[in-house]
Amino acid sequence: MSVSTPAAAPAAPHERRAAWELLLNFAHAIDHWVLLIFATAVSSIALEFGFSRWEDLMPYATGAFFAFGFGSLPAGRLGDTRGRRPMMLAFFYGLGVSLLLVAIARGPWQIAIALTLMGAFSAIYHPVGIPMLLRDAARPGRTIGINGLAGNLGIALAALVTGLIVKYFGWRLAFVVPAAVSIGCGVLFARLSPPEGEPPTRRKASSNALPPAVLARVVAVITVIATTGALLFNFTTNGNTELLRERMAAVVTDPAALGLLLAVVYAIASLSQLLVGTLIDRAPIKRLLLATVALQVPLFLLAAQAQGWIFFVLCVLFMGVVFGAIPFIDAIIVRFVDDRIRSQVAGARLAISFSISSLAVYLLGPLVKGSGFDFLLLTMAAIAVVTFAAAMWLPGTERP
Repeated sequence: MSVSTPAAAPAAPHERRAAWELLLNFAHAIDHWVLLIFATAVSSIALEFGFSRWEDLMPYATGAFFAFGFGSLPAGRLGDTRGRRPMMLAFFYGLGVSLLLVAIARGPWQIAIALTLMGAFSAIYHPVGIPMLLRDAARPGRTIGINGLAGNLGIALAALVTGLIVKYFGWRLAFVVPAAVSIGCGVLFARLSPPEGEPPTRRKASSNALPPAVLARVVAVITVIATTGALLFNFTTNGNTELLRERMAAVVTDPAALGLLLAVVYAIASLSQLLVGTLIDRAPIKRLLLATVALQVPLFLLAAQAQGWIFFVLCVLFMGVVFGAIPFIDAIIVRFVDDRIRSQVAGARLAISFSISSLAVYLLGPLVKGSGFDFLLLTMAAIAVVTFAAAMWLPGTERP
């Protein structure tokens, strides 16, 4: 009698969920990584394309950030009506192909078009991937914090990996590497993520509707604070490479070393999202949000006057509170909005906030060229004041 060898047991459901959740978090890192490659490598690209100053090439990246914002609206709607899993597959594969197009660009307008296409595919993640990750999450604040940390580590990757690749292999390979990573993650996600079944809009409601007046007030507040927060995010993450180069000139000049320092800034500052995510599950959101935003103003004002290592420390601190403010938007949406329409609500606020904040990318070069980084930091302090005023209007009522 022959004894058959048992087949390998399939992965347990919780193990498979952990695997595709990890891919969703890594997708957040990829999303922010690719969006900042151009800003990190802009000096090298400008030199190859015949520009005498990096500031003159920076406006060509505006389309990427406009598409990143405006594309969130149709991406969110498609995520809710057609399913979030197929949209995430489109994210992985589409992002990879568009990055390869950037790598083969031969002039400023070619790279502008390829970057815009990249921005359109990168727009899928936030309104689709985060709601997919948060559905049935036992501790949404902690989940948001981990996801935010992953996204910000992607920013650190942009600073560190791009700096090293540009120095030793050229700027084009800096786009090819994440293209291969994104396509590879797409293959894994297709194998590991379960079939979605019916799309979110066809599911049964999981929570009671808020009074229309309260919901309208919440949507207005998150739109304003998301817009001002995105402005600060774009000004800092797109300008920090050159800002650090200027303020650390007396200490460090090597591009790879500057990239390492900036990666350290982002890695340390990213930990604030874990702290905020943990606190969101335990304390009132409004109180935490006001405390976080209030710290931004003095830190930007102090950084405007600082140089050398003092500036480096202040950079870590102000990036900590810029990053720390990010989880509040998704936490408010999870707290107040039913899962059936979360992608659409997230997509709408992202379309408004990111489209407006794409102006930061367009204005960054001319603003710094005309008025310097001191004026930019003072402007960011003023934006933080607007964020604080809007957060004051957030209703105190919180859904359990």
